[in-house]
Amino acid sequence: MHLNKQIKILGRRIILVPYESRHVEKYHKWMSNDTLRQLTASEELTLDEEYEMQKSWREDSDKLTFIILDADIYARDHDEILAMVGDTNLFLRPDPDLNDRQVAEAEIMIAEPDARGKGFGREAMLIMLKYAQSQSQLKLDKFEVKIDMDNTISLHLFETFKFVETSRVEVFHEVTLERQITPDWISWLDQQVQLQIESY
Repeated sequence: MHLNKQIKILGRRIILVPYESRHVEKYHKWMSNDTLRQLTASEELTLDEEYEMQKSWREDSDKLTFIILDADIYARDHDEILAMVGDTNLFLRPDPDLNDRQVAEAEIMIAEPDARGKGFGREAMLIMLKYAQSQSQLKLDKFEVKIDMDNTISLHLFETFKFVETSRVEVFHEVTLERQITPDWISWLDQQVQLQIESY
């Protein structure tokens, strides 16, 4: 999606930047890990396929993605590749209940082992939710996540974001949680995070 191609969003401990071709090689190395692919329900791609996927994320109107940087590492070294710790994505689709609105399926991945357990995923996801909710052109009605039943950390994370379980599919070993975008929830989100957007 072109919406975010010229912005970066600054958090307290992380920075969100658009997914560029220069990030692909490190991202591809992450996704060679069997456990990460299982947790993110991803297929293994060749490096060439990963470059094509990056172009898709940039061009397609139903996808929105950011690379997550460790703000301290970036401040120290000014090297995005070194500072990369994960990514956060939204897949958009029409809401079957409301013809003119969309549902955004959210994903978060902290791929670097040393970056886990530091709150990076929580901050990045809150920023992504707030950013997407604030973009009126996306016409969002609700957010949704699909999480592996064994991924208790992610399940708990989205429960703290006031998402509620709506279904379980045993055959896919997957739990679906949803969060309707309501005035009360927007007010709660505003208390959690403020957007600081700069040109990229």
